[in-house]
Order: sequence, then structure tokens, then C-alpha cells
Amino acid sequence: MKAHDTTKISESIAQGIYKETMIEQGFYILKLNNETIDNQLFKRDVHAEFIQFHFCVKGSAFFSFNNGNYRLPIQESSSLLLYNPQRDLPIEVTVASNSWVISVLLPIKKFHTLFSNEGNYVSFLTGENKDRKYYKDAHISPSMAIVLNQLMNYNLHPSIKPLYFKGKAYELLSLYFNRKEDVDIEQCPFLADELNVDKIKKAKQIMIARMAEPPTLQELADETQLSINKLKEGFKQIYGDTVFAFLFDYKMEVARQLLASGAHNVNEVGLKVGYSTASHFIAAFKKKFGTTPKKFITAQSS
Repeated sequence: MKAHDTTKISESIAQGIYKETMIEQGFYILKLNNETIDNQLFKRDVHAEFIQFHFCVKGSAFFSFNNGNYRLPIQESSSLLLYNPQRDLPIEVTVASNSWVISVLLPIKKFHTLFSNEGNYVSFLTGENKDRKYYKDAHISPSMAIVLNQLMNYNLHPSIKPLYFKGKAYELLSLYFNRKEDVDIEQCPFLADELNVDKIKKAKQIMIARMAEPPTLQELADETQLSINKLKEGFKQIYGDTVFAFLFDYKMEVARQLLASGAHNVNEVGLKVGYSTASHFIAAFKKKFGTTPKKFITAQSS
């Protein structure tokens, strides 16, 4: 059976931590975004013909094998490559609270077509490994971190999502197999080292934590010890949007979830996400979702 034929989804998926995108036949990107306070278990069948790449973008997770008798942890900024041509290798991963994992699945035949005959420096492509199970853990480079965060925080029009994900998947694999001696340190001038990547991530967390009363760009730059230009360009490279455009989208999504819960009225939700007047919140919500908060609540209850 193929990977997409039998997908086991745990109860956690009902809470919205899992999204899967097929970018080509047999070529998948899986996103696990656990923003809950509990660990979340996810299971998915994967056929033996598939090679698996797993990237921990934030937090931590662990993969279980052999009915839970063997565990393989994955920490933030690290990756796992898994392949076993002798048997199916189902995904059973426990994602920790406040953690993100992105996985790429593709058939081994498709994988081999991505490389030229000069790709022998990739140990996985050598003839001796053709029919062997293969495992590799590796560090996520700053350039890969940018692509992973762009995939996790995708906010462009839904119609171009498959094209965007396809391009990013190929970019991610290219960076994963890029030889260290060929890496150009200038390829990303604002995010050439882990320290700057961490500072941009910190900037995002600051904006989320203080979304009701966010700092100015200058205050944010001072707190993260970045110049305003590096903050603005670095944030755009990782998250695909400006600082305040990202914050707006985040606030509107929080507002939508709060309204959907039915536990708060429109004024309360507006205040929680930083709008001192209901009219400003209503206008912002309508700009984002094309409907008013009141109509949204009515549609949820109908």
C-alpha cells in the first residue's frame, strides 16, 4: 500500500496540530505544530519505498519504533533521515508541547532522479547503500532554518500553496545535501550564523507574548540586539512577512479561535488581541476574514 492509502491519525489531530500537503504524486510535506500544553502523538503509515526526512524546527519530539520498544529523539535545530527498503517504516512521533516538526516523504526512485551522476559525494546515493536501511541525524543549517520557518508560517494565497511548497521542498533538499566545503557563507547575509537566527526567533516570540501591547521596531531591535535593517530583512526571510504583518495575521487567528470557542464576546476578544475599541477590532477582523466577528460567531453556532 502507498503512503497516502492508509493514514492513521491520532485524536490529537482533531486539535489541529497536523497538516499534510501533497506537492507531487507520492511527494508529501507533513507539518506538526503543537501549541498545546500537552505532548501530542501522531501516527501515519509509510511504505518501505519511501525515504523520510524529519526536521525539528522548534522544541523537541521523539519517534517510536518496534511497538514503542525503541525511541529516537529529535531536538530543536536537528534532523533525521530514515529509510528501510526491507520493511514499512510507519511514523509514530510524540511531539512535545510548544514544538514544531516538519517531515518530507518521497519515494526512493523519485529521490534518486533529483541528483546528477556527480552526486556520489552524497553517501546515501552510493551503490553500496542502495538496498540497505539508512539512518542519519544532522544539524539544521541557518539556511535550512529559513526554509523550514517559511513552510511552517506559510501565509500566501491558498491557490499557490502547492507551487510554493514544491519549490521550498526542493530548496530544502538541496540545502540538506549541500557539501560543507561548497557552502557560501554570504548566501544569506543577514542570517549567516545561528546567533542571528536565534535573535529573529526571539523577536517573533516577543511579539507573540506581547501582542496586546507590542514593542516598536526600535524597541524590538534593541531587545534582540539587532539593527532595525537586520531585524526587518531577517524576519522577512524567515517568516515571509514584515514584523507587523505577521503580528496582524497572528492576532486575527487568535481572535478567530477565541470567538469560535464561544467563551468570549466580541469586545473581550478585541481587548485580548490589543484593540482598545470594538470598531477597530471589527474592521481588522473583516479585513482579514471578509466577515464581521458577530457574523462569524453566528455561522459557527448555526
